Amino acid sequence: MSTAASSRRHAVPIALFGVAYALVTLATGNEYHQLILTLVPVWAVMGLSWNLFSGYSGLVSFGHAAFFGLGAYFVALAQVQWGMTPWIGIPIAGALGGLAGLIVGLPTFRLRGHYFALAMLAYPLALLYVFEWLGYQELTLPMEREHPAAFMQFADHRVYALLALAAMLASMWLTSVLERGRFGLVLTAMKQDEAAAEAAGIDPRAWKLRAIVLSGALAGAIGGFYAVVLLVVTPQAVFGMLVSSQALIVAMFGGVGTVWGPVIGAVVLVPLSELLHARLGNEIPGIQGVVYGVAIIAVILLAPDGVVWKLRDLRQRRASAANANVAPTAIVADDAPASARTIGPTLLEVSGVSIAFGGLKALDGVSLRVATGEILGIIGPNGAGKTTLFNALNGFLRPAAGSIVFDGREITGQPPHRICAAGVGRTFQVVRPFRRMTVFENVLAGAFVHEPDEIRARTIAVDALDQVGLRAIESVSAGGLSNRDLRLLEIARALAGRPKLLLLDETLAGLDTEGVEAVLAVVKRLAARGTTVVIIEHTMPAMVRLADRLVVLDHGAVLAEGAPEAITRNPDVIDAYLGKRWRTGDAVDR
Repeated sequence: MSTAASSRRHAVPIALFGVAYALVTLATGNEYHQLILTLVPVWAVMGLSWNLFSGYSGLVSFGHAAFFGLGAYFVALAQVQWGMTPWIGIPIAGALGGLAGLIVGLPTFRLRGHYFALAMLAYPLALLYVFEWLGYQELTLPMEREHPAAFMQFADHRVYALLALAAMLASMWLTSVLERGRFGLVLTAMKQDEAAAEAAGIDPRAWKLRAIVLSGALAGAIGGFYAVVLLVVTPQAVFGMLVSSQALIVAMFGGVGTVWGPVIGAVVLVPLSELLHARLGNEIPGIQGVVYGVAIIAVILLAPDGVVWKLRDLRQRRASAANANVAPTAIVADDAPASARTIGPTLLEVSGVSIAFGGLKALDGVSLRVATGEILGIIGPNGAGKTTLFNALNGFLRPAAGSIVFDGREITGQPPHRICAAGVGRTFQVVRPFRRMTVFENVLAGAFVHEPDEIRARTIAVDALDQVGLRAIESVSAGGLSNRDLRLLEIARALAGRPKLLLLDETLAGLDTEGVEAVLAVVKRLAARGTTVVIIEHTMPAMVRLADRLVVLDHGAVLAEGAPEAITRNPDVIDAYLGKRWRTGDAVDR
């Protein structure tokens, strides 16, 4: 289903929810309840804003109050000092929030994990003190008697609730469109496994910047509206810890990385905290913080990913149980013998590559060549430097010395997403699927590296699934696949990037005989169609049958290279890696 069709389908429940909320708003006569009905969408939008960045990318932000507060203060100051109507000020506040997101993201994305979260926390705290120092401890919006509607000042407070509802529905629709398109797919992939996403051609820094700009824009705009609703802006009210925490908690309670999660969190927690504050605020100061604290503890204990994901997981378990008797993936027939392949000129040339970890030399002057159309096997004992070599070839490690030339271009030290775009695909020793995504979504994430158009990217993904025999299970969650299908899925994801060179890191690991034959058949088919393959593997009988040539690594250096028959009879290789049973040659047939 295309993104447009999917968005239309998901717009129906959003619209129905909007109609129901509007009817409740219109039927409410109590002004305090009207204020609560206004605050629910405000915090839902703030939660959606946080979710657009942190929920999909996985980078936890404690600093969204910075964007919210900038929007609030801009709208208030613009009306006080320039007489600007909020109808104009709020969109500008959104643009200001987006710009602030860009300015914040550029330096802060250099940090990872808790360092990133702590750095984000610093921004609203700094702005809080800046605005206090500037003398804006309490900024009151002037009442406009002549043209109140022009300045969003209404006698009927239900209008504010309806405007907030419109903002929430628009934010939900935007999130829904982004979630089901390339934006959501890429960020979700990064959240689940950033290294695998980058190996599939995704530029993490660029997509994080896009996400924080959009997120900051939403937060800035709703912050501007919040100022209009309350008519008073203070640093603590818009830059305080509770602002960022509230956005985070409503999203986590309902479900991060979902359209409905922040809305569910706001609908449940905002009225509860406000009503308890009204009734018990004098007796229990800070009761609102208690509500949010209890909510986050309950989520951590009962539904760590939130209410929406809890329900989805239950549904997925029922679906998995119903499909328990589905036949395993069929083995792809080897209909293209090796003799049909043509070996061409050098595609990859590695010259004197060295990498050291402290005093340990993982690679010591490794040099090798890979010809176009060739299947080259890399073998050697554990710790020989095989995976380190792959990490250097596709950019996860920068060599201390030497050069790597691919297809006539120097790629030494380039980031993985650029090397992928140049034509190098990669699988991993330990399978790294995007487990909360379907088989098709996993492969589609890799298809976007060369094809930004969604329709054509989907066609490429379908072709990649056909090549490995996974088309029949494309709608299954990757987290429920067998080891064999996970291995084939990684190959399909790499194929979706249309690689000239495919790096396979122990693709046969953990497979039974049938699984080994299935993967070997796929690799042979790919090579017959012109894909150059470099494979690391310990299953020597399979390597002897598969590879045109073997390179043996030992202690980070090339020990030997040549045809499989010659390598399996090389005394140095037998002593260092294969073992004495290979001296007779009987092991080749096992």
